[in-house]
Amino acid sequence: MLSAGEVRGWGQWAYQLWQREAVSGSLRALLALACVMAGCWWAGRMSAALPLLLGVIASALAETDDSWQGRLRVQVITLLCFAVMALAVQASLGHPWLLGGLLAAAAVGLTLLGALGERYRTMAFATLVLAIYASLSSKPHAVEAIAFLLLGAAWYGAISVLWAALLPTPPVRQHLAAVYESLGEYLRLKSGLLEPVRGADLEGRRVALALQSGRVVDALSRCKEALFSRSGAGTPAPWLREAMQAYLVAQDVHERTSSSHEHYEVLSQQFFHSDVLYRCQRLLALLGRDCRSLARHIRRQPPWKRHGTTAHAIEDLHEALRHVEQTPGPWTEGRARGLAALRGLAANLSALDRSLSSALQPPEQSADTTLLDRDPRSLSEAWQRLRAQWNWSAPLLRHALRLAVALTAGYAVMLSTGDSHGFWILLTIVFVCQPQYGATLTRLAQRISGTVLGLVVGWALLRLFPDLLLQAGFTVAAGVVFFATRHTRYTLATAAITSLVLLSFNQAGDGFGLILPRLLDTVAGSVIAGLAVWLILPSWQSHQLHRLAGQAARAQAQYLREIMAQYQSGKRDHLAYRLARRNAHLADGALSRALAAMRLEPARARMLAPQGMRFLVLSHTLLNYLSALGAHRNQRLALSDEAAPSRAAHLLVTTLESMANALEAQPPGVAQDLDLPQDLMTALMTPASASEPGADTLRLVQAQLALSLRLLPELHAQAVALVAPPQDDVDGAGDGAAGDLRLSRFR
Repeated sequence: MLSAGEVRGWGQWAYQLWQREAVSGSLRALLALACVMAGCWWAGRMSAALPLLLGVIASALAETDDSWQGRLRVQVITLLCFAVMALAVQASLGHPWLLGGLLAAAAVGLTLLGALGERYRTMAFATLVLAIYASLSSKPHAVEAIAFLLLGAAWYGAISVLWAALLPTPPVRQHLAAVYESLGEYLRLKSGLLEPVRGADLEGRRVALALQSGRVVDALSRCKEALFSRSGAGTPAPWLREAMQAYLVAQDVHERTSSSHEHYEVLSQQFFHSDVLYRCQRLLALLGRDCRSLARHIRRQPPWKRHGTTAHAIEDLHEALRHVEQTPGPWTEGRARGLAALRGLAANLSALDRSLSSALQPPEQSADTTLLDRDPRSLSEAWQRLRAQWNWSAPLLRHALRLAVALTAGYAVMLSTGDSHGFWILLTIVFVCQPQYGATLTRLAQRISGTVLGLVVGWALLRLFPDLLLQAGFTVAAGVVFFATRHTRYTLATAAITSLVLLSFNQAGDGFGLILPRLLDTVAGSVIAGLAVWLILPSWQSHQLHRLAGQAARAQAQYLREIMAQYQSGKRDHLAYRLARRNAHLADGALSRALAAMRLEPARARMLAPQGMRFLVLSHTLLNYLSALGAHRNQRLALSDEAAPSRAAHLLVTTLESMANALEAQPPGVAQDLDLPQDLMTALMTPASASEPGADTLRLVQAQLALSLRLLPELHAQAVALVAPPQDDVDGAGDGAAGDLRLSRFR
């Protein structure tokens, strides 16, 4: 007999598994596939099993994270697209080159639909996959096979809609938990910057921090879309309002964690003999632990009890700060700057702790929880987005044309060799060919190794278990494994779907005869996809680094404009401010992802990697300074246009926008010189009088703007290097490509 505690433990474990989307998707797959196989066995129509299963898979590929109403709408549109494409394929059967042209045109048109948003990209990809599934039926009874394809897709769509209606909360909880887990790691990495030790690799830590910030932004974006898709026109449900509150708190935590109040080298030098920086580091690590604890609570739903260590650490930090302030010592400019930065840091960490404490509280009625709909709201807007992709520099158009050429080449190989299973070549190309070179190579290796593993497992199952009923059970199990791992472990997912195909074919034919063709077709499709992404309109990241850098500069200018407006009008987390903040972090994340993808590209395409990485670190540091400004906008300041903070903010905004215009121009070009007025820097460094209203806030604003202006010349120099790299950098590109990115020290 199990004890009550063990029963509760097993119950919590089962509840946690039930809440995970991978498990939820696997259960939907189990229900759909088991019903298909049982129905085929009961009707004695095992020949219909494969098209029905392929229809289920195509429908699952088109599944979106949405409310049941949105999922129903998407499923209806998807089925219409499936039907149109399947009928077009059926009409072209018997006309090989017409079918090849149809697939190439579909590759271009459907890929470009991705410009309208993630929902349309998913739908378009699934439609292209179903077109190839339909092409597999270019045999007798093609009409019947296509009907089974659509029936399988409709069956899974019905299960998906019903599941979303009955269980609306688990996906949102998973996205929220992922946000707080990524924030916990971000806080842990940020704590490493405050370690006052000699010889620390601060540049490497800054790079890691910038890359993790991009992951946080991605998690926030997915969570935002999940929340928006479930918020209707009426009053949201209580659980949705609570989830919205947790999301808004996560945004605030990200802003406060991103904040930097001074160069960390300055703080380390000034307070090397004090433990105050260690206390800041420990508090950041504890707050990261609290974020991870909150993530576990969101997933499992037990009562959330924060550890009392964090509150004690905050008290200890303020005590240590008071001790430093009262310790006699030479009153230098560096010490004054360091103490001001420490005060701002301590206040920010205390506010961060209060924000985390409010994550699970009901939101205030007056809070602005509006979210921006990034999907096109009209046909005109959709057309404008599509038109924007019709230029040779657009990565999406290049990927669409590359995919079309690769499919045409694969189709030509299939016809020339007379391969009766040659459509597996095309299917491999569609799954392997990615917009980025490195992602394609990774997917290529995973596809081939997964296929080999799946063929070995499938062969073993066919040999060891010749009973067709047992094989049908293994087919369902393989489908469940595919659905559970397709987003996280692609090699295993490929092995599962390969075994599923072998076992399904064996239900109505000879599965052993498919082993060699499947292997050869997978290798052929992977080779064609690899050559296509290398030779046909390659989208090297270096071609778009200047544009991404310009977008980052422009977004930061708009963020600063919104911040300074809040100092004038008072703090309000309204949509305009949150949008400017989010766009700044999105642009920063896009640049970090491009540089991460560049690491997998050939050496000749990585010539700008050192310049791009330096620009990323400097741009991310500037964003940290702006985030500190945003984190402390609690008190209004009456600033005239002639005041030093107003002039400094105006100079920063205009310079960043001018830099963005130059980087985004065709061809890009940045002016070589950038002069900053010294009188403005002097005015910013002059402490505000203690008698002035909001003197502490004014001093902090002046200090953050001064830090930002000091960074501007070096950021400008790296912008110049992005569009006109010095000759010695070009000659030494091999060293940078190998990953030795020695970043310059900040002034």
